[in-house]
Amino acid sequence: MELRELMLPAAEAAARIVQGVPAERLAAPTPCPGWDVRTLANHLAFWTGRGETAAAKKPPSGPGEDHDFTAEDGWAAAFAAQARATAAAWTDPAAWEGNTSLTGARPGMPAPVIGGMILGEFVMHGWDLAVATGQDPALPDDVVAGAWEELRPTAAMGREYEAFGDEVPVPESAPLLDRVLGLSGRDPRWTP
Repeated sequence: MELRELMLPAAEAAARIVQGVPAERLAAPTPCPGWDVRTLANHLAFWTGRGETAAAKKPPSGPGEDHDFTAEDGWAAAFAAQARATAAAWTDPAAWEGNTSLTGARPGMPAPVIGGMILGEFVMHGWDLAVATGQDPALPDDVVAGAWEELRPTAAMGREYEAFGDEVPVPESAPLLDRVLGLSGRDPRWTP
């Protein structure tokens, strides 16, 4: 399956998880060191919005990275709508051509790399939020497989830019999601 076909199911999984975040858990810890649920949800909301403009190869718009999306009424539903819009933008084959940027920097990066990053955000931060709030991530197998294929060649770059921590050793026999998490610097056994 092409990566662009995985964007909508990945977005739907992330939207379901975000909509399941209880307000009383916003200050809870997450697998991302130093980030509580609120910080992580805001990070995911911010970059998801940037993902839509990157797919269209337009300059980023919207609030800044310091914006608290979770302070707004209906923030989880707004995230779900944005996640679907971002995924829809990445279903266009033209989104995967040339270069684009999440920040507006030029010349940017190859569009497939950015698309893979968006998919990874949905999968990894979806998992982060799910385990931090006691939810079952229930990520579709094909989405996890797509994230694995995208992560393997880019994990070193993620560590270089401090987007990922050090790889957590996970046995080859472990479920693929656990291997994705370990490669991205997450401990699949993490609990709050």
